[in-house]
Amino acid sequence: MTITVGRHKLKNKVILAPMSGVTDLPCRQVADRLGCGLVVSEMVASEELVRARPDVVRRAAGSGLLSPLVVQLAGREPEWMAEGARLAEDAGADIIDINMGCPARQVTTGMSGSALMRDLDHAEKLIRATVEAASVPVTLKMRLGWDDATRNAPELAQRAEAAGIQLLTVHGRTRCQFYKGTADWAAIRDVVDVTNLPVVANGDICSIEDADKCLEQSGADAVMVGRGANGRPWFLGQLGEWLENGTKPADVPFEVQAETALWHYKEALDHYGEHLGIRIVRKHLGWYIDSAAEQAGLKGSAGLRAFKSEIMPSWNTQKVMDDLARFYEQLALGTFAGQNEAGEVAA
Repeated sequence: MTITVGRHKLKNKVILAPMSGVTDLPCRQVADRLGCGLVVSEMVASEELVRARPDVVRRAAGSGLLSPLVVQLAGREPEWMAEGARLAEDAGADIIDINMGCPARQVTTGMSGSALMRDLDHAEKLIRATVEAASVPVTLKMRLGWDDATRNAPELAQRAEAAGIQLLTVHGRTRCQFYKGTADWAAIRDVVDVTNLPVVANGDICSIEDADKCLEQSGADAVMVGRGANGRPWFLGQLGEWLENGTKPADVPFEVQAETALWHYKEALDHYGEHLGIRIVRKHLGWYIDSAAEQAGLKGSAGLRAFKSEIMPSWNTQKVMDDLARFYEQLALGTFAGQNEAGEVAA
């Protein structure tokens, strides 16, 4: 089944989850380049977007660089959501996604994010205001409910479909679970059963096996991957190929990993400016290094800890890039500290 949102056909059945502080423009560009079916911006506060707060405007960036450009809006007032949708569209957004899934206290205490699942009448007003304000497709991301006593995702899904939403994403946890325990993929089927919309399942998808089980249990049309893509954005494209063609992925060569990590690092410096960019991209750098080390069987090794303690706090961008390139080269040759010449972990 090919998934479409308005006139936009997804490349495959894998979507990169919006993650605050993570899925900025460089991150989304990397995932897009590596074959992810669709990428979504960080959560953008609609009121702050209207007020043109610089960091919020930057979160919605991507016009001319990503197609389709998906901007996720959050808010609690219909007026701000409507105006935010119009501004996002004017800035190049091809799809607007509404956030009713964020569990963070600073979001829910303001009656945004997943707190809206406690008041479906108000949630519906926000949806209708956004859909009516935008001429581009509008989608919705939610959780199973606020808590186990109020798993009302199916009712919200029906209301959303009637209001004009064109695709639904469901994270298989309640808000009160935050990210604890395991995602209840089977519970997502309750949403699938009551709507004609494409449904995307989200939560705990870190492998091909996870995705297969999730789709089988949920009956969803696609999967959304969040933390499972940190440090290995190529997994998104690999998973897309698997779901489309049954092509089992091979390990990504360290040379390709190096090219990806270095491109991401340089793009972040260009996007934010060097001083801010260094600080923001460090978490991605750490994830790339950990992912490569795990593939090489060096996770937790003394050599890895020493390398990270040197490279992570560095403000010398050229040295960071040189050291990172050398790290991947040594992994490929089996000469990184903790390995023998055969690439095996030394005793």
